[in-house]
Amino acid sequence: MILRRRFIVLAAAGLGSAWLGLPAAAGAQTADQAISFIRQTGNQLVAVANGPGSVEQRQEQLAAIIERAVDVDGIARFCLGRFVRVATPQQLQAYMQLFHHVLAISIAGHLGEYRGVGFTLGRTLPAEGSIAVDSTVTRPNNAPADVQWVVGLVDGQPKIQDVIAEGTSLRLTQRADYASYMSRNGYNVAALIAAMRRQAGG
Repeated sequence: MILRRRFIVLAAAGLGSAWLGLPAAAGAQTADQAISFIRQTGNQLVAVANGPGSVEQRQEQLAAIIERAVDVDGIARFCLGRFVRVATPQQLQAYMQLFHHVLAISIAGHLGEYRGVGFTLGRTLPAEGSIAVDSTVTRPNNAPADVQWVVGLVDGQPKIQDVIAEGTSLRLTQRADYASYMSRNGYNVAALIAAMRRQAGG
């Protein structure tokens, strides 16, 4: 309900993650740098998905890579939308912490579905101050998926800011899901936080 399954699986499969309406990136990056970043991150996540170790160990490794590679804070704020301005500081802090936790456990929880995943990279395109990297993601018993990774600079470091799967921005989709949930619950930020806390198992 709170994080769509398609969002989770496609976001984790190709690089292995989040999300448009991007601010201009601080500084500048080249297309080659964006491709290199996605290739390196993707190879790391594919290695975890297809590698040895217990499920718990690989889930921890996957979560750590996501935290390093994805602009989770920026995505979390974007997904909350206009409610960022009405949330109390305490609510915003709780929401941000839960977003990190829910994203990590949701993606890691589908680790078995990534076995055999692979990807190839294609062209790059400018994307409102960021760079979009095309890719084709393959998984056993699934049709190849066209996935675009939007990479921007955050504090001078490349981060994934959106995943566009089959033409659909997953960041925009998640924001729409949150807005829909809020509309059914009196536009109450506390209700969203409570739902995320239940999803996190706490």
